[in-house]
Amino acid sequence: MTSEATEPWRGPVPAILLGALIIIAISLRFLHLGDWSLEGDEIFTLRDSLHPAFHNPRPLAYLLNYYLIRPFRPLDEFGLRLLPAVFGVLAIPALYLVTRRLLGTRAALLSALLLVLSPLHVYDSQLARYWSLVFLLSIIYPYAIYLGVRDRNRGALALGLLTAALAVLAHPVSALLAGGPGLVLLTRLRREHLARLWSQRFVRWLTLLIVILAAIVAVRYIPILRNWIGAHDAPHVREHLRDPGKQGVKQIVFLMAYVESLTLPLVIAGVLGIAMLWQGRNRPLAIFLTGLAIFPIAFLALISLRTPVSTSYLAPVAPVFFLGAGAFLDRLFEADWDLRPRWLLPAAMTAIIIASGAPTLISQYRDGRRWDFKGVAHWLGQRITPGDIIYSDQAKVLGHYLPASEVLPMVRADTTPLARSVRMLHESGHGGALWIVVPAPSHAGRTNLRQGGLITWIYGNCQIRNTLGVGRVDFRQQYLQVYRCPPVLSDGADHGPADARTSTSP
Repeated sequence: MTSEATEPWRGPVPAILLGALIIIAISLRFLHLGDWSLEGDEIFTLRDSLHPAFHNPRPLAYLLNYYLIRPFRPLDEFGLRLLPAVFGVLAIPALYLVTRRLLGTRAALLSALLLVLSPLHVYDSQLARYWSLVFLLSIIYPYAIYLGVRDRNRGALALGLLTAALAVLAHPVSALLAGGPGLVLLTRLRREHLARLWSQRFVRWLTLLIVILAAIVAVRYIPILRNWIGAHDAPHVREHLRDPGKQGVKQIVFLMAYVESLTLPLVIAGVLGIAMLWQGRNRPLAIFLTGLAIFPIAFLALISLRTPVSTSYLAPVAPVFFLGAGAFLDRLFEADWDLRPRWLLPAAMTAIIIASGAPTLISQYRDGRRWDFKGVAHWLGQRITPGDIIYSDQAKVLGHYLPASEVLPMVRADTTPLARSVRMLHESGHGGALWIVVPAPSHAGRTNLRQGGLITWIYGNCQIRNTLGVGRVDFRQQYLQVYRCPPVLSDGADHGPADARTSTSP
């Protein structure tokens, strides 16, 4: 790759371009930040930020919200998303600085450009969770440790270890980044290499620090992992109407969903960039990046055989693909193509990568990539009566916006609670109604009401009263449907879990 000594990008131009990218990033990440309803796990961020505890498996974001945001700003939609947006913006210069040190200025600017316009990163930056913080710290800590060891730079090493501790406190999945490079190092070192390294005081102190950190992580987080798996095994009502899927297919969908969220052209460019580094003079860096990516992906795919795993847990891996894509595009500028001007092909490839995520990025500013439970609550609040019963997907979210009403969670593959509620309303004689709030059936990869016979029961006993949502230009659709069920059951509608075996398509 181009070295810093011969780097063609000199003077104030890189700083001006980086400044422009940061301004664009601020605009994209703060636009409509507080406009959208809380949705999904954002409601748990509100709960844990109001009552933070260090024994929480991922306390850092909650403590920051409690001590930095709560004294000055209510923890509402904007307040909860303020720090994630800030962390999302800080990720741009962080990626630039790391990539410039590893690959050069042009590759750094290209990587930063792709990150600025990444729909996944924009979404995480506007999500009231900790993923943009995990992404930011994962950009810094493994690469700072790599540079610290490679260049014997104690400052970089200290920065890497500090940000590693913060990353694990942000979310324990960040520790998986150390697994791949660690295994690669152990397999490549021979006895004579170990003896020579161990004779150095710097290496002995570094080994001691790594062993201490590994012990702390193991003592704190192995029980947390065991309890997390146990919590998924325990019988409970799921917050989301999602099909757990079949083994094998579930792992394929898990990996495909992650690739789709990053966009396929970005992932391909990232892999090609790492392959080019492997074939060139930067093979140690290519091996390091490969280890960073493969170990967490393989580990989480293996865990998904035992318990459900979200693709969000792969957030620490994402910087690898942005860095690799920057390397790929930078190498295209250096290649001697029979095409003039020389920048035409890399510019076209950059445009293809950006364009692949453009529909999702545009759509996110139409509906926030969220179901509008706040809008549903406003609509329902004008129509429900004191005797009504409400069931909803993401019941805690709708309950947050309907504090005067009890919102009950939907039970996957069991319509008995719905039939029981209708019967109770009928026997009470007060004329109340049952309300059901569920995502509209979309496509096979998204929430679908065919699960458990829910759609059969709802269509047989209820009438749709409203559909809330905004049309998107990508394949996702975030519509919520509101059904009203009068206190009269249709013939044969009082079914239990057996109804799941005879459900029909909508």
